Amino acid sequence: MSIPLTRYPDLKKPGLLPRDVWVWTPPQYDCHPDARFPVIYMHDGQNLFYPEKAYKGITWGVSEKIRKLSTFGFIEPAIVVGIDNTTNRMGDYLPTRPFTTPEGRAFVAKLKAESVEELEMFNFVADRYLALIVKTIKPRIDRDFRTNPERNRTIIMGSSMGGLISLYALVTYSHIFGNAGCFSTHWPILGQFGPPYLREYLPEAGYHRFYFDHGTAPDDIGYAPYQAAVDEIMVEKGYQFGHDWLTRIFPGAKHHESAWRKRLHLALRFFL
Repeated sequence: MSIPLTRYPDLKKPGLLPRDVWVWTPPQYDCHPDARFPVIYMHDGQNLFYPEKAYKGITWGVSEKIRKLSTFGFIEPAIVVGIDNTTNRMGDYLPTRPFTTPEGRAFVAKLKAESVEELEMFNFVADRYLALIVKTIKPRIDRDFRTNPERNRTIIMGSSMGGLISLYALVTYSHIFGNAGCFSTHWPILGQFGPPYLREYLPEAGYHRFYFDHGTAPDDIGYAPYQAAVDEIMVEKGYQFGHDWLTRIFPGAKHHESAWRKRLHLALRFFL
């Protein structure tokens, strides 16, 4: 493990499984001791830095990307906070508020009545997970590192279910997070309840930035109609494509870390 990281072990809150949190600082952090840095909070922390910890041995290469892009002046250097997932990943990352309408509650009750296996396997605690980030992790990072804690310098990113929880984090804590990077967002799990939620709760344009993408390989192409619906909502809410919102489609790209690491630089340059 050659990348120097600071580890916060076994962070937890009631109702959540414990997890490690990893912090990487860019080379400029030590070179400029008076400077403050933007912070990127990323889910699935195991997949960010070390191949031996990552899914199928492929990382996002986030430290390498930030080091290279910032060295050549394409982006500001940023601190990265990687939050490990747990065996309750689905329950931690699935937004709950879209299902709180009467129709959503009826839908969940129907699934439970049918004993849908996925519901029995997970504890759905996305709001507690976000509280862990906002009330425990972020205050520690702001205390222990020279961060720029302002909203427009605070980014949250993830892929698949991690894309969903990143969007949910910004919508829920729009005063904390200024930017959300949502790679291959797993829209289908929200079904019909995603668009009404976004129409009601997506913050007004002018204060936030969103990056969305997906590939066209069989395991990603199913996201296309959902993403198109979300894009329409972005327009309705006043977001300007290329200015405070970006959606990209990548022909042939798969649902995998190897694909996300190839396009991570686009989100970094958009936000930083």
